[in-house]
Amino acid sequence: METLKVSANSKPKAVAGAVAAIIRKNGYVELQAVGAGAVNQAIKAIAIARGFLAPNGINLVMIPAFVEIEINNEKRTALKFIVEPR
Repeated sequence: METLKVSANSKPKAVAGAVAAIIRKNGYVELQAVGAGAVNQAIKAIAIARGFLAPNGINLVMIPAFVEIEINNEKRTALKFIVEPR
């Protein structure tokens, strides 16, 4: 599964374009975000990607989950969003 890492500085429209491209290619994608700002950008990107794909008859759904990741040898909790067509 391809994983996109989203930060608070990520541009939602750019992430949405990547999400749409990966959905068209693989059928699903995973986004990871750590922190409120990153989660906000990820959610906006998913909503924008849904708009990109809807005219092609692709309706996206998102499954949220927690995941433990390591950043600079420190364990952190991230939110993982699995995005796939319904």
